[in-house]
Amino acid sequence: MELDERKVTILKAIIKNYMETGEPVGSRTISKYVNSKWSSATIRNEMSDLEEMGYIVQPHTSAGRIPSDKGYRFYVDQILLEKDNEVMEIKEMMVQRMGRLELVLKHLAKNLASNTNYAALISGPQYHRNKLKFIQLSKVDAHKLLIVTVVEGNIVKNTMVNVEEEISGEELLNLNILLNTNLNGLTIEEINLGVISRLKEQAGAHRQVVDLVLSEVAAAIKADEDDLQIYTSGATNIFKYPELSDSQKASELLSTLEHTETLQELVNGVNDAQSETGIQVYIGDESPVQAMKDCSVVTATYELGEGLKGTIGIIGPKRMDYEKVLKTLRTLMTQLDATFKKEER
Repeated sequence: MELDERKVTILKAIIKNYMETGEPVGSRTISKYVNSKWSSATIRNEMSDLEEMGYIVQPHTSAGRIPSDKGYRFYVDQILLEKDNEVMEIKEMMVQRMGRLELVLKHLAKNLASNTNYAALISGPQYHRNKLKFIQLSKVDAHKLLIVTVVEGNIVKNTMVNVEEEISGEELLNLNILLNTNLNGLTIEEINLGVISRLKEQAGAHRQVVDLVLSEVAAAIKADEDDLQIYTSGATNIFKYPELSDSQKASELLSTLEHTETLQELVNGVNDAQSETGIQVYIGDESPVQAMKDCSVVTATYELGEGLKGTIGIIGPKRMDYEKVLKTLRTLMTQLDATFKKEER
């Protein structure tokens, strides 16, 4: 006998009701719980089948049913499966959205360089102060676990790790509950020594697993920084300005604009020094990047929803038209916000 959709619905209703009340659940209660989809007689027959299959038990004669360990196991596995599906759907949605946004950002970088006659860059949006959304530990074999870590921005990281001690199914379930209860919704900064100590104490013999999970949480959050996309345009515009067209200076600047690692250094420096207005002006030696010491760099931070931010940058001579550049950046920030909201609809 297999669990069809009706049996699954009734089993879930029994478990949820029992978890809420702590009292055995009867067919009449289930009938109300499922909005009278089926008659009480049908529900009683299904409950008898579920009892025969070992998913529920009757603690006393003429009493309702309560979930068995097998029933709880099915329920938890269903939750984890639904969470996996939810994560995959969100990930696919974000890939599609970010694909469209990539085209928008490339186009904007090109227009920005054309309108200002300077070099331009736009970084793809990142989540700042990422919060942990979900952790799932799954047993692969006796001494190997799969750790699935999902952080804000729907960054999903899967890692296989080796553990010294063998962990039973029940212990793994308890670890999943412990980790998610204590860590979900926290940023990496908020997972402090107090949180870690409490987790390790409650984990008991499985302290090593807690250490492994915390390492993966930090790595998943850092992965967003490593995957930063930066789009540039107008690098050759620097040759229009005699003070920057010297062969050595121009070569260094062009090389800088072609290397993602150096541009990441600029973007990270901007994020660390972000002003309340989101706009920064770096003149000469104030630049976060050595190769841009002979330039002025004007940056703006755009935001596409809570915590989702990117950087726009203009690189030109120190005698750049600051008024025009600042006006252009403010306009672009507004356009990006409007474009993203349109994509959302």
